Amino acid sequence: MHGLINRAIQAFVTSTYGADRWEEVMDEAGLGFTEFEAMLFYTEEQSGSMLAAMEKVLARPLPEMLEDMGTFLVSNPQVEALRRLLRFGGVNYVEFLHSLDDLPDRARLAVSDLHLPGLELLEQAPDQFELICQPGLPGYASVLMGVLRAMADDYGDLVFLDHSGTHGGAEVISITLVETKFAAGREFDLGAHSL
Repeated sequence: MHGLINRAIQAFVTSTYGADRWEEVMDEAGLGFTEFEAMLFYTEEQSGSMLAAMEKVLARPLPEMLEDMGTFLVSNPQVEALRRLLRFGGVNYVEFLHSLDDLPDRARLAVSDLHLPGLELLEQAPDQFELICQPGLPGYASVLMGVLRAMADDYGDLVFLDHSGTHGGAEVISITLVETKFAAGREFDLGAHSL
C-alpha cells in the first residue's frame, strides 16, 4: 500500500485518539517502527497488520473507523489540499458525484505512483445514484462513505448513503440526494490564499 495512505491513517488515529493510542496500535502491529513514510510503499501484510491492530486496540469495527477517516480527510484543516482537489469536481454535489469517475486519474496527477481503484457512478433515477468501487484497496468503500458524507455537508446538501453490498467483486454505495441547499455549505474559493 502506498505510504501516503498509511500516513493518512496515522494522522487520523493520532488526531482523533491521540499519539499514545497510535503507539499502542503500532506496538500491537509488531512492525518494528511507529511512523509511516508518505513516499514509501508498504506490503499488504504490513498495512493489514496495522489495520487489524487498529481495530483491536481502539475496540471499534474497522469499517466504522475508516468511514470516520473519510470524513476526517475532507473536514480536517490538516488535509485541506484533498478537500480542494475534491471540490474542483463540481460546483454542486451532483457535479461532484459525476466527477468521481475521474478521481483515480486526478489523484495520480497529484501523486504519480498513487493508484486508487476505479470508480463508476450510475444514475438510477433523478437524485438516486450507485457508486461502484472496484476492488484493490482494503476499506476503500468505507473511506468513500465518509468522504461522500463530508462532501455533502461541504456543499450543504442532505444525502442518504448506504453500503448496499457487492456486485461482481466491487462494493456498491447507494446515494440518495434528499435535499439540496439543506444547510449553508462551507465556503470555497478557487484560488488558494496564503497568509
